[in-house]
Amino acid sequence: MNTQTLWYASRATGAVSLVLFTAVILLGISTARRHNRPAFPRSATLRLHRSVSVTAVVFLTVHIVTAIADGYVKLNYWDVFLPFTAAWDPLWVGLGSVAVDLLLAVLVSSAVRRRLTVRTWRLVHLASYAMWPIALVHGFGIAGGDGRSTWMLALDVVCIAAVAGMLLVRLRPDRHPDTLQRSVADVVHPRTPPGANR
Repeated sequence: MNTQTLWYASRATGAVSLVLFTAVILLGISTARRHNRPAFPRSATLRLHRSVSVTAVVFLTVHIVTAIADGYVKLNYWDVFLPFTAAWDPLWVGLGSVAVDLLLAVLVSSAVRRRLTVRTWRLVHLASYAMWPIALVHGFGIAGGDGRSTWMLALDVVCIAAVAGMLLVRLRPDRHPDTLQRSVADVVHPRTPPGANR
């Protein structure tokens, strides 16, 4: 495989990885809402979240391998895991390394989830909320000029808007699952104010 093919493969799989990890974040936020929709129950959302996560990791792996195999710039496999040590563009490559390290923490915690407390697993899993924007900034800075091209900026804006919109819906106090459950409970078992029966 020639250098140009590897270069294009690395750029393309980087962009696809961004879209897939955006979908993973959106599905993760959706499952955190603990809502069941008749057309798409929470269990289906969880399965889709896992499947898209695996697909995203595959594309990310191809992105990394093709970037290193390209040979146009000097990158080593340890640069993938050791932030800010790359000989070429250490800041932007380093941000990618930080994102990979956070992703590995999430993957390992998910693999050993049964051995962790729910609280520990959730705390580690929250690293994905840091991984995604760091990876986005990595792509903006390093994509060989693509990161600042119109099509890539448009893709970034769509991904950012989707995640921000989903977070806004998730964080609305009136949409929080506990608030909704209390609302349903109040309808089923109305609370009587103290002294109302006097």
